[in-house]
Amino acid sequence: MKPVPVGARGEAEEVVEFEQTLAAHHPQFPPVYSTPDMIRLMETAAFHALHAYCEGDEISVGTSINVEHRAASGIGAKIRAEAVVESFDGHFYTVRVSAKDVSAKGGAREIGNGTVGRAIVSVGKFMEKITNEATPSRAALNRMLE
Repeated sequence: MKPVPVGARGEAEEVVEFEQTLAAHHPQFPPVYSTPDMIRLMETAAFHALHAYCEGDEISVGTSINVEHRAASGIGAKIRAEAVVESFDGHFYTVRVSAKDVSAKGGAREIGNGTVGRAIVSVGKFMEKITNEATPSRAALNRMLE
């Protein structure tokens, strides 16, 4: 793996469709962008921030989430997630993430923010470990990083 500089950036974007709304999960909920879909988009942006530094069969995987969803967006809204690598502790990266509704009247408006944790793993080693352990623990993930 190549060294990942603090400040490395990634983005991801999508237009909200019905399947990404609360109403898709339950008809009594409003048709607004769901928190799990916002977090998925943030994680995708974080993946893009780290992916250019991976080598061979390495990828980044999510290890933690600390995100707030502060504003609603409806069907047709264009959402952009941005991610910036904030720190590295030797095994885990902390990535600052945000999501904005860039189609909002009056300009882009932030709908969520927070941090996600990610680690770089070898796909081969990762798959070997998960086939040998029912649910990989944080300790197992640490062993994969060694």
